[in-house]
Amino acid sequence: MSFLDKPLTTTAFCWRLERRDGVTIGFTTHDRALTIGGLVYRAAPGMLPSSISQTDGFDAASLDVEGASTSAAISGRDLMAGRWDGAAVTIFLVDWEDPDGAQVPLARGELGDVSMRGNGFSAELRGPTAALDRPVVEQTSPECRARLGDKRCRVDMGPRVRVTRIAAVVAEEVVDVAEAAVGENVYAYGRLRWLSGANSGLESGVMASGGLRLTLREPPPFTPSAGDLVEIGEGCDKRVSTCAGRFGNVLNFRGEPHLPGMDLLTRYPGA
Repeated sequence: MSFLDKPLTTTAFCWRLERRDGVTIGFTTHDRALTIGGLVYRAAPGMLPSSISQTDGFDAASLDVEGASTSAAISGRDLMAGRWDGAAVTIFLVDWEDPDGAQVPLARGELGDVSMRGNGFSAELRGPTAALDRPVVEQTSPECRARLGDKRCRVDMGPRVRVTRIAAVVAEEVVDVAEAAVGENVYAYGRLRWLSGANSGLESGVMASGGLRLTLREPPPFTPSAGDLVEIGEGCDKRVSTCAGRFGNVLNFRGEPHLPGMDLLTRYPGA
């Protein structure tokens, strides 16, 4: 990198953050905004990384990111709502005299635990090797470990997902939708994705449903309004009886309902 050999330094740190819903922003420690690859990296001197070290081992590397929380960039409400959870992060070094030139990659990964501190925030950056900490073999369970409609479950979710609108907000965690599938608790254990309104880009778990009424597991981070566009998907309680009776998919059931568990040790005759 020729710009690293200059007698006077012209380097600047750059941060690229891409949320799971596609929203992408950039920051730089330079005193002016830089345009790199069509993305404007805004001057953010309050964004400070911890020391960055790179090794050739397989230890899970992580570093802390601290910065000021502003409504124009990363607001505290969005952080606490989970909009930035799992966001992809890339940190690199550039020559601010030629920002579209060579780059020195420093770290990449995804945002982990986020905590608020006054008017700022602190976030952990989990590197690619953090995936090595995940269990290699699944534990047994009487309930299915697949998610309804994923590649292991294989249930076709096309006819079980629909886009509709919020017809009325009954309570903090209870809403009525304009259209829904017929049946009791069809959407229980399912997901509601907010496609517009204050909660756009977020998801809410559904605890129960009946007709056009959905009861969410917890109130959404922001107050919804009638007319908000949402996507609702059917859910599954992950029991083998539901898998067989409702979905006819017991061949793909990813659980061990008949395997004796630890409660076998506490059984006694006549119990």
